Amino acid sequence: MVGKRDYYEVLGLQRDAAPEQVKQAYRRLARQYHPDVNRDDHHAEERFKEIGEAYEVLSDAEKRRRYDAYGHEGLNGRAGGFGADVGFGDLLEMVFGGRPGRTSTGAAGEDGADLRVDLEISLAEAASGVSRKLTVTRLRSCGSCHGTGAKPGTPVDTCPTCRGLGQVRHTQTTFLGSFSSVAPCPRCRGIGKVVQDPCVECQGEGRSRQRDELTVEIPAGADTGTRLRLVGQGEAGTMGGRTGDLYVVVQVAAHERFERRGTELVCEQPLSFAQSALGATLEVPTLTGTAVLRVPPGTQTGTVLRIRDQGMPDVRGRGKGDLHVVVRVQTPTNLNEKQKRLLEELAALNGESVGAPPPEKGFLNKMKEKLGG
Repeated sequence: MVGKRDYYEVLGLQRDAAPEQVKQAYRRLARQYHPDVNRDDHHAEERFKEIGEAYEVLSDAEKRRRYDAYGHEGLNGRAGGFGADVGFGDLLEMVFGGRPGRTSTGAAGEDGADLRVDLEISLAEAASGVSRKLTVTRLRSCGSCHGTGAKPGTPVDTCPTCRGLGQVRHTQTTFLGSFSSVAPCPRCRGIGKVVQDPCVECQGEGRSRQRDELTVEIPAGADTGTRLRLVGQGEAGTMGGRTGDLYVVVQVAAHERFERRGTELVCEQPLSFAQSALGATLEVPTLTGTAVLRVPPGTQTGTVLRIRDQGMPDVRGRGKGDLHVVVRVQTPTNLNEKQKRLLEELAALNGESVGAPPPEKGFLNKMKEKLGG
């Protein structure tokens, strides 16, 4: 597998990293390199895929064992030794229940979850940018125990079983030597701390559900699917774990007149027969007011006229798009006698046949004409 980096190096881990550390490293790096928050970095997507690939292997006990024994080749079933699917480390674990060389790396709290909120705004708000207030219900650090999980005034003790490491080691001596295996501490569940007198407010969780009001700034040019990341506004972690983030996903409502295509706007403009034939200067509405539209003589229905810089702003500040006006020539109805006469004169000048055809004569009238009646 030429060109692939070591998976432990990708996640920034030692080879004896505990499963919880693998998970925490993945969460941290996935947030950092997610393509949605690195739209200007073309390498972020490759890095994100590499991180995901490394986590897929190192978070799976069987895949990790094969990778530890044979590297990338072991994942393709081409490793030697005890066979493609069973390496030396696998054999030891199946026989003795452990892996060689595992060491404890200390306990750590669990990171808080990320949250998502969908927010709908109008097209006009997307054009100018808008400040919105959100109400979010989330797990936050308990105000009574300040996240410790212990009743105020009582201590949080180091776990006597794992001595604060969050893991316990089992060592077994065999004819092949001594081998150690590491597992989460059953008493503190990998936290490394124990609470003797839990907080009444949060029941020892260290977090409580709260309803908070936040303000989010939607930038000008935001479009449907735009994601805004509010760092540290997700759910609180436990025992020192980092707080998650809040992602606000923008939805732009449809507009009754304008259709959006990226930074361009499209609308239709009705024209009378005279305006399309003779040309006209019109004042047409835009998202921010009005603009002058010049219609050249002889404009046909379906013609697209452009008004520069009257579209949507680019969310990265790279100028504005244009407004494209699609002309629709309207056929006049309910003409008065003078209007009809003028149109008939125009048709005559152009040599055009207009008006309804004369009614077809009936059979009796045709016979009278033949008989001279």
